[in-house]
Amino acid sequence: MRFARVMALVAAAFAPTVARAEWTEASSAHFVVYADESEAQIRRFAEQLERYHAALAMLTNASPEPPSPSNRVTVYVVRSEQDVRKLHGGNNRFLGGFYLPRAGGSLAIVPTVRTNSRDLDQSMSTLLHEYTHHFMLTSSNFPMPRWYAEGAAEFFSAATFPSAGGVVIGRPALHRAAELLVPGFARDVPVSELLDPPKQTPSRRYDAFYGKSWLLFHYLTFDPERKGQLNRYLQGLTKGRSSREAALEAFGDLAVLEHDLDRYLIKRRMMSFDLKPSLVPSGPVSLRRLAAGEAAILPVRIRSERGVDAEQAKALLVEARAVAARHPDDPRVQAALAEAEHDAGNDREAIAAADAALARDPTLAKAYVQKGLAQFRLAEEAADRAAAYRQARVTFAQLNRREPDHPLPLIYFYYSYMRQDLPPTELAFNGLLKASRLAPFDLGLRMTLVSELVRRHRLADARAAARPIALNPHAGPLARAAQRVIARIDAEPQWDGHDFDILTASVADNAEDPGAD
Repeated sequence: MRFARVMALVAAAFAPTVARAEWTEASSAHFVVYADESEAQIRRFAEQLERYHAALAMLTNASPEPPSPSNRVTVYVVRSEQDVRKLHGGNNRFLGGFYLPRAGGSLAIVPTVRTNSRDLDQSMSTLLHEYTHHFMLTSSNFPMPRWYAEGAAEFFSAATFPSAGGVVIGRPALHRAAELLVPGFARDVPVSELLDPPKQTPSRRYDAFYGKSWLLFHYLTFDPERKGQLNRYLQGLTKGRSSREAALEAFGDLAVLEHDLDRYLIKRRMMSFDLKPSLVPSGPVSLRRLAAGEAAILPVRIRSERGVDAEQAKALLVEARAVAARHPDDPRVQAALAEAEHDAGNDREAIAAADAALARDPTLAKAYVQKGLAQFRLAEEAADRAAAYRQARVTFAQLNRREPDHPLPLIYFYYSYMRQDLPPTELAFNGLLKASRLAPFDLGLRMTLVSELVRRHRLADARAAARPIALNPHAGPLARAAQRVIARIDAEPQWDGHDFDILTASVADNAEDPGAD
């Protein structure tokens, strides 16, 4: 009794204040949104996100395939920025929201978003910024320099949604005005440094990198005298030029570019794209009011999907079991309980909860995933490991038949060989390739593909697959591991990958760096 009470107190300490009135799910082609808002508000929010996606597709001339239902971005709208910071962890008091890119489970957590205001609040700007990264990784495998990736995210996310529909893209990024205009507010970043970053950047708490990246992207997009130069710069990169070489070929003298940027910054008016509703359709949005049990388990689900450590998992399980006891017949409650049991190390209990969910709703993808994950972990210690892994594959195969483009069944089919120290079949390897195409934003998955390509002596392909990780500004230690892999491939063309795990070992427990610009 005392243990349960202590664990409940620990759970309360980590709990965001999300257990409020009635929650609604808004489902669209690219997003699933959960919010405790009016139906009109949540529908408008989902439609704005879809219009923003359509604007990105139109302006970048990209058309990525629609994701499978489980591979959409899930957006949880919690009450406040304080709740966001609790869920994120750490001590970033400026955090306005964050995004986690995962195959079959990408999610964003933001505070309440105002949808009826001309000017976006910070939480919506953060969400749009991070979704721009998600979109660009989905629509192109070509690794972009950091200034371009962040400049594009700043450019597109400076948006508004007129009441009549449509989207305005490319408005002045007013939240970057101080770092660009106020002397001494931030360290200035010369355009030459932006395009050719020094190996050792100055040790400052804050600088004008984001603002300057936005300014350069905006200028090259709209200035008539620079028309076509941004495309020529990108073409130079695709030909293997360094960022500086491509910039000199496309932009000319960088000192002149710096001077022109200074003049552009103080212009009284700047251009933007005003996209009418017919150009950026939102598509259908369906609403579903959550049942009492699903609403009650939602705080557990959010924290589980965010990720918990061992202590938090034990505390959260107390809460999950309490909700499940009150709502034993709700399959979504049982699926969330399965995740909480698995996180706490109780794999057999997780399988039982997943089976209970599937008995009531055999279409519930989350229940298949949690059952399969638990079976995989049990298989590691099974007396007959081969039989145990076969059984785990059956669960993921059932999900694959229901949702062929769900990436997790493909990934775990591949893992079922690797975890038995067996060479993956061609079918398993092709599944890994497909999963990486379906979820290019999952950099851990991409690194798994890099490892397999090295093992198969396809070093050129491995190098190409590693570059987007190596250049990703949010990949942290995973980016450094990819850089080491590329350096090894370049130095040793006959490398067989026998020490790949040793080379990348430092990222094993710290591969995820949540986007939180």
